[in-house]
This record gives sequence, C-alpha cells and structure tokens, in this order.
Amino acid sequence: MTMAALGAAGIAAGAVLGGGAASGAPPVTPPGASAYLQPAVNGRGGFGASGGDGYGAGQGRYGGGATTTGTTATSAQQVGVVDIVSTLGYQSAEAAGTGMVLTSNGDVLTNNHVVDGATSISVTIVSSGVTYTATVVGTDPSADVAVLQLDGASGLATAALGTSPATVGEAVTAVGNAGGTGTLSAVGGTVSAVNQSITATDSNGSNAEQLSGLIQTDARIQPGDSGGPLYASTGAIVGMDTAASSGGAVQAYAIPISTAERIATEIEQGVTSATIHQGYPAFLGVSVSDGQGGVSVLGVVSDGPAASAGMTAGDVITAVGGRALTSAADLSAALAGHSPGQQVAVSWADAGGGVHSATVTLGSGPAQ
Repeated sequence: MTMAALGAAGIAAGAVLGGGAASGAPPVTPPGASAYLQPAVNGRGGFGASGGDGYGAGQGRYGGGATTTGTTATSAQQVGVVDIVSTLGYQSAEAAGTGMVLTSNGDVLTNNHVVDGATSISVTIVSSGVTYTATVVGTDPSADVAVLQLDGASGLATAALGTSPATVGEAVTAVGNAGGTGTLSAVGGTVSAVNQSITATDSNGSNAEQLSGLIQTDARIQPGDSGGPLYASTGAIVGMDTAASSGGAVQAYAIPISTAERIATEIEQGVTSATIHQGYPAFLGVSVSDGQGGVSVLGVVSDGPAASAGMTAGDVITAVGGRALTSAADLSAALAGHSPGQQVAVSWADAGGGVHSATVTLGSGPAQ
C-alpha cells in the first residue's frame, strides 16, 4: 500500500540548501503502513521531492486517485482555520496547505511539511478573508509539526481544539484546503484505528519520515488538507490531517491534537532540542551531494553566502568551522550548530585542485 502526506513542495532530492537534511540515506521502515510525503506544485509542474501539498494541474494522487473535494465546510468548521500558501523561492514553486489558529494574536499550527522549503508564507483567515504574512516560530520535523506567527495579527478567533482522544468507530470530518482552491472543504469518515505508525516518504522513496501515534480514518482527505482539523461529531478538533493513501482502500492519518498542541506549546515557549528547531536555519546557499574528499557542490544560490565567498558548482567543500566534512550529512550537521548571521570558516577545493577558505556570514535559510 502506498500513502501520501499533504503539504508544501520541498527541496529537490539530493540537495541540501543551508542546514537542510541530506538526502540519499536509506529509509528505515518501522512496523505499520508506508506513506508518501508527496507535494505537488501550484501550477508549476506537478510533484516535488519533499514537503507539503502544492498542486499541479490534473494531479489526483490521494485517496486512490480521487479528485473529489467533498462539501464546502460549514461556518462553524471554518472558525480558526486558515489557508496557507508557501512560496518555495529556490524551487520557483508554490504549495498550498491548511492550518489552525492557536492564539488570538496569530500563532498558527500546521504540518512541518506544509512549510518545508518555504522562503515566504502567506496565510488567509478563511472566515474573514484577511491575509497575513507569516514567519516560522519553530518546527519539529520528526513529528511533522510547525508553528507560524501571523505578522500584525490580533483579535483572531481560535480553533476549537478538543481534549478527548479519538476513539475507534467514531464519526469524524476532515476539513482543509483540498486542491489548493482557497475554499475549505469537508469530508466525512470514521476512525478505523488509533496509535498507528507509518513511514512517509517522497514519491521516489527518499526523505523518509517516521510518524507514530496517529489516528487512522477512511475520510478521503487530499493534498492541501495537511495541517487542517479533523473534527469529532461534537465539533471539537481531535486531530491534524497529515497523510492519506494514494492507492487501494482509502486510509488517512491525523496527528492527535493533544500531541500537536503539546509540541506547539514547547515551540512557543522557545524550547530547542534534538527535534525542535526555533526559527529559520542557518543558510550557506548550496545544493550538494556526497563527494570524494568532501561534499560536492551541485549548485550555488545566486547572491547567497557561498556565492559571495566565491564558491561555484563543481567545488568540493572540505570543512566548515574547522570540522572536516566527508558527506552531505556532515555539512547539514555542521550548519545545524549555527544561527543565521553567525560567521563561520569554510574551506573548499575547486575543480582545478586549488584550495580556498573564507569567513562566511550565514544567511537565513528556507523553512525546514
């Protein structure tokens, strides 16, 4: 069985921009279902390599290829729910998703893969039509949770987060920006299992992401629904829509709202840990792969820190901050220990064998 998570398109496979995770590591499959984290790009060419729910024309990869968007969400179901559009500047793409308002001053809960790779984020309050620019407060990629802050927001209605867990057999309704249309739709279903584990990957099997403790339902959620509410029949939100099947029987997955809310609270409190990251990552501005004697540079972002230092495609990065590099993962780890605006020594060799070094001021990378 293949599955598909819902959110915003990510960085192409094999690329590391800034401190992003290196691709190419073999996925580890835990017990349970398998899933695809399959973004589709808004009008710009179909599915990307990682991230959330963009949309390419004609894509219907979720729920066995279904393209139905259900019924329009009721006014009650729209309260505290937002549409999210992530601009993926380094991929020349956009992606659509959903979120839930946590605080009246504009903290918003969504899936991490909805904003993964975003260079700018626009959020619209569905009930009012007001649009805000959003910034990333923090993320927990391992749990697929992110918190955004809407710039200048106040007096917002918040989502009706529940306190009781979902139970097998209960009726639920998934609400979200299915199809990236900007109109919230609602699809009904039943909880078929709880405490489920899946492995979510890109459609090509890369960027494996293990998620556990999930609610399983037969509600036919689609790309764009990611980050949206899963309502119980009481009207309380019991989960956050996260993944859905792309073939065979319909199976969709949601993160229990208690789990998502707990992680969101830690993010809002400024917690930094092995899994929770605050703000935006340090950014070197290169796409890379494993190479001989270091990390091979596949491309350099124009006007980025690496380009300003004189680095070009074909170079091999050998050290960052005095730390020798042997793989793309080493580069990710080295940059993860720094913040935007910090200076770091970078050493590299060019295609002709020349050796270079420079002190680079790290930029602020795309969300991850």
